[in-house]
Amino acid sequence: MSPVDAAPSPGEGWDFSDDSTLIRLLARNAESFPDRAAMREKSKGIWQEITWSELLDIVLSFAAGLESLGFEPGDTMLVVGDNRPRLYAGMLSAGALKGYAMPAFADATLDEINHFVHEAGARFALAEDQEQVDKMLELRAQGAAIEHIVYDDPRGLATYPQPGLISWDTVQIRGAERLVQDPSLREKLIRRAEPDGPAVFVHSSGSTGKPKGIVLTHRNFLAGVRNAYRGGAFGFDETILAYLPIAWVGDFAVTLGAGMALRFTINVPERQETVLHDLRETAPTFYLAAPRSWDNLLTTIQVRMEDSSRLKKAVYQFFMSSSLAAERRKLDGKQPSLGQKLLAPLGELLVCGPIKDQFGLSRLRGAFTGGEAIGEDTFIFYRALGIKLRQLYGQTESSAYNAIQGPDEVRLHTVGRPLPGVDVRISDAGEILIRSGSVFGGYFKQEEATREALDGEWLHSGDAGYLEPDGHLVVLGRLSDVVHTARGERYIPNYIENRLKFSPYIKDAAVLGRDRDSLAAIVCIDKEAVGLWAELRGISYMSYADLSQKPQVADLVAEAVRHVNGTLPAGQQIRRFVCLHKEFDADDGEITRTRKIRRNVVESRYAPIIDAIYDNRPTVLMKAQVSYETGEVGVIERTLAVQEA
Repeated sequence: MSPVDAAPSPGEGWDFSDDSTLIRLLARNAESFPDRAAMREKSKGIWQEITWSELLDIVLSFAAGLESLGFEPGDTMLVVGDNRPRLYAGMLSAGALKGYAMPAFADATLDEINHFVHEAGARFALAEDQEQVDKMLELRAQGAAIEHIVYDDPRGLATYPQPGLISWDTVQIRGAERLVQDPSLREKLIRRAEPDGPAVFVHSSGSTGKPKGIVLTHRNFLAGVRNAYRGGAFGFDETILAYLPIAWVGDFAVTLGAGMALRFTINVPERQETVLHDLRETAPTFYLAAPRSWDNLLTTIQVRMEDSSRLKKAVYQFFMSSSLAAERRKLDGKQPSLGQKLLAPLGELLVCGPIKDQFGLSRLRGAFTGGEAIGEDTFIFYRALGIKLRQLYGQTESSAYNAIQGPDEVRLHTVGRPLPGVDVRISDAGEILIRSGSVFGGYFKQEEATREALDGEWLHSGDAGYLEPDGHLVVLGRLSDVVHTARGERYIPNYIENRLKFSPYIKDAAVLGRDRDSLAAIVCIDKEAVGLWAELRGISYMSYADLSQKPQVADLVAEAVRHVNGTLPAGQQIRRFVCLHKEFDADDGEITRTRKIRRNVVESRYAPIIDAIYDNRPTVLMKAQVSYETGEVGVIERTLAVQEA
């Protein structure tokens, strides 16, 4: 018996190899801890518990039922919806049958999903509810070969006459009957999947074109989990909130990868709108969020403090100022002053502790940010609050885990050291190369792209960066984004864009300058943060477009731009900018679902703005096409001011 399959005593950790599968790990947990909670789902305001033994029964029953519908090894099951226990169980079932579970973003457009379905020839779909079922039926009407559509929530679907529609309950009951009729089938399903078989079929972000298919094996994911575990990212028996999009590799890597291997308690929020409330109720011990989520949470804290009494605000500002100053000294390699040390316990009692408790952050042992750089002020705030927020660097092609910062060894400009089991070197071109058991085997049916990405055991990450003398890794941005101005100045737009987004008032930015004399930017303000700022100053506005063009808002953004310019060489400083009248939108193709800029789309769509900036015009009349939730397309027309930075 391999170490990964050995049953530990309660509370005891054990080392594990990557020579297993997610379904075998689930079976191990069900045998060793049958009555312990594996998943908890918030439904109608009440947390419903699923034990490890119950979860195994659900997965095996659905797998047996799915097989009875004709699901075979190599088949693909599209999974569409928000986080739901049955969608997670369905993905485990598909993997157990040696098939491909292909999660898609809940808000993905028909064109995006159609690309996935045709790419893999998906015959099966698992849909959360009526909204997602309607998408599947529309795709089928357009020619997609989706034969069977299994749905979780039956509301509104009772009268649908289309063939191939079947409820989760029906499939599970059918599978349970098969397991009773053939007692040996249970063990066969547990053992059928192989370590080098597919665990999940995910996609690259698609920032430079169509998203590429990436099949990650059980071995890939377990190697990544093992590396992260040994690097101190998480331990056994963590409590997590499964709220990240199921189509993002980070969710699968944490929720199902680490969740099965390290027997996490997985809490599923009632709705995306209730995540903050559910976060407080679950009080997770591990929490991974994108910088924007940490920014939004900080904004919520600040808004609530603005609404509190004058005394509470004074106490908050006094103790947080001391704590922030102490944390800045730590980041500079200095010790906090004696006064800061003396104030810390009282500040924890009166300010930091109550805030963490209010937002469900009081039990956090592992707090991580990833996906892009996080703002200095946001990062230091959480560290000052007593949350040891750390940066994590990973990517889809390497099962999400490459490098992390140590709890007490953080630097604002690095992502920490490579994890144990991860080798990193820098190519002559300045590209980060990665070698690990977590690295994928190639893009799905794309041999040329695979040859470009893999050089033997080494993965070309596509990121530019360097290693510091003590082993800390610095990520500068996408290597493909390295461009030059007309004066020969080399710069990485994404690097500057991330630093602009450090401002709470800037949600997105696109830096311009390729083959131009100087750099400029198109900026999308953050409506919530700027709206609050305007409200506190008595500045009225009618809409996002109206707010974005207020002179006071232009000055606010200009201040943020000047702050970033102060950290950049003269040739890389932004000279002019425009506040866009709308946000960059994934439905409009301007950004990916993970909020990465599709630069070619932005530069093409907003060519009139770019021309106005470099022609030194004071304003530009912009007409922009927008896509509404109904599928209709409209046009927004607005005169935008070109600002000097």
